[in-house]
Amino acid sequence: MSNTAISVERVSKHYRLGKGPQGRGDFRDAVTAGIRRVKRRFSRNRGAEAGGAARDLWALQDVSFEIRKGEVVGLIGHNGAGKSTLLKILSRITDPTSGQAWFEGRLGSLLEVGTGFHPELSGRENVYLSGAILGMTRREIARRFDEIVEFSDVGRFIDTPVKRYSSGMYVRLGFAVAAHLEPEVLIVDEVLAVGDASFQRKCMAKMQSAANEGRTILFVSHNMGSIQRLCHRAIVLRAGRIITDGEPLEAVKQYLASTAEQSDLDLARRTDRRGRGRTRLLHATACSAGHDDAPGLLLHGQTARFEFHVSEVAPDLTCRFTIYSHLHGTVCRLTSLAAAPGDGVVPAPRFVCEIPDLPLVPGQYRVNAAILAGSVLEDHVESALSFGVEYGSLDGRPLTPAQRSGVFVPRHRWTVPGTVN
Repeated sequence: MSNTAISVERVSKHYRLGKGPQGRGDFRDAVTAGIRRVKRRFSRNRGAEAGGAARDLWALQDVSFEIRKGEVVGLIGHNGAGKSTLLKILSRITDPTSGQAWFEGRLGSLLEVGTGFHPELSGRENVYLSGAILGMTRREIARRFDEIVEFSDVGRFIDTPVKRYSSGMYVRLGFAVAAHLEPEVLIVDEVLAVGDASFQRKCMAKMQSAANEGRTILFVSHNMGSIQRLCHRAIVLRAGRIITDGEPLEAVKQYLASTAEQSDLDLARRTDRRGRGRTRLLHATACSAGHDDAPGLLLHGQTARFEFHVSEVAPDLTCRFTIYSHLHGTVCRLTSLAAAPGDGVVPAPRFVCEIPDLPLVPGQYRVNAAILAGSVLEDHVESALSFGVEYGSLDGRPLTPAQRSGVFVPRHRWTVPGTVN
């Protein structure tokens, strides 16, 4: 019996962007497509460019790897690296242009909020539907049903159509189904980014339990701490190709090195972004207040200033950014939506966030930034900027080398034994 749970052999995926509707795939569409190809060749011979703004995109190029049964593998990469395309091919949502991918056993996948759920059915009905798709009997599903509901914390709404669920309820139930219906192979795409800290801990504990039971897990995350804690191995994708496949620590180092390269690029010209795009991030900087001449260098204990310049100002526009430590994963997420009386207004298309008495310890950090119009994502860029923190003092208290084992040192006060004068 083979010990391979997932096999990907020279998989490539090609998309043709900028073309119109592709039709119904019948004989008439085939003839029409043939005529278009002849016209494009004729136009090229005349020096003209046919096909409008159509262009080729290779989401994946010659990707090959194997995952053994019981192995937990992390998949890392920037937006547009090909992670989601690869997972959709493995989940049979889309077919590769060339190559082949297969898995052995039942597959449970959670690729995005609502994947696999029918919006008109209730949560209860979707649990049974998902189980049936996995090939489980009604009795097997019923045996795990109470555990699924308890884990997802949607018990009051289990008989409500899922189209009325919030995104958090959707993903909690989706993860609970994928993890509890005993698939041999579990694919999870960034589920830990959704939900509160308590739910994220439950997800991590459940995946750790599944790994201990010998199930195979392919786990996509931007949290490098989670990748290093959970995974036996990690694969780094860049522009549709594998650049690293090995020990998690080495893979994380490669990913962070590529992250530093990304943050050095002109933000306005970067294409690895997502969102509607009506308002775009043009420029982002970080510096200590009063040290504009040293961007990217912050001092522990001094006020840190983050600026995000946008292409235009629109109603209900907000900025959200997440700071990541190169060693410890997510540090914090800040948003202009959470307003306070001390906030101000600037007569310019930019958001400015100041953090007084920066508590971060020395090290390297990166920032993912997003612009939203109401609840609509306008623009999101990973590693929009990176910065380093150097030694300093907070409230006159110097930072010691021993304190670098964490992420931050808060303002604090000691009372120590001694002689009272």
